[in-house]
Amino acid sequence: MKKPFEVIAIIGKPRDQQAIATHRELYTWLQSEGYKVYIDDRLREILSDIPSDDFASLIQLGRIADLAIVVGGDGNMLGAARVLSRFDISVIGVNRGNLGFLTDLNPEEFKTALSKVLSGEFIEEQRFLLEAEVHRHGQVKSHNAALNEAVLHPGQVAHMIEFEVYIDDSFAFSLRADGLIVSTPTGSTAYSLSGGGPILSPSLNAISLVPMFPHTLSSRPLVVDSKRQIKLVVSPDNRGTLEVSCDGQVSLPVSPGDEVHIYQSPNVLQLIHPQDYSYYHVLRNKLGWSSRLF
Repeated sequence: MKKPFEVIAIIGKPRDQQAIATHRELYTWLQSEGYKVYIDDRLREILSDIPSDDFASLIQLGRIADLAIVVGGDGNMLGAARVLSRFDISVIGVNRGNLGFLTDLNPEEFKTALSKVLSGEFIEEQRFLLEAEVHRHGQVKSHNAALNEAVLHPGQVAHMIEFEVYIDDSFAFSLRADGLIVSTPTGSTAYSLSGGGPILSPSLNAISLVPMFPHTLSSRPLVVDSKRQIKLVVSPDNRGTLEVSCDGQVSLPVSPGDEVHIYQSPNVLQLIHPQDYSYYHVLRNKLGWSSRLF
């Protein structure tokens, strides 16, 4: 019987020795199980005992591997997702971070769960991404993707900014605030949640718009269909530089008078989980919700 995965990539820049040990252990174990294994080339110097030919860039890994195992926290997963969503590759996470909404394999006992996944026992889930573009004088000046959120905010110093929000070219509202969080369902449990945004079930095709410290009590989070195009027109009267931050990892500079276009990416992240995975179980654990009453 053909295995669901033949070529496996191990991804994620480790922040400590334990994570490095997990990378090495995964590599050795997967090779002993008969898989062709490649490693993120950002780890080449750290894992110098592994043959040089077994390292490849994230883009090369997206092209050649069937499965990517991301070791680390959700930050590593977000960075990998923005690149790997362009390719036909499944992604699973081993949690070596803190929160772990996206990385659900336990690093201490990954072999049991991963063995089942590699034999075909897993849940598939598609998560959509956002594309963020900065338009100046009718031209795209910069763009990037975001799995969690795209955030319009001031540059280095927090201060109030003014902008108008259009949905499918229809004026929705103007806002004087510290910024706006435009979030996917995946990102609804991240920065958006801290800003008072709603938790969106991951399978929803919806985008939430969450004002950050708005200067009016009437401003409230808004949820729209994910097929809608969001356009933020930045007032020319704003002072200083602004930014659009993608997943808190990539910043696109925005000038007064620019437009920011945010829309659903044509690419999706093909996330897989062990069969006993439950999104609501993860939510309960991470948010400290009460257990059953009876």
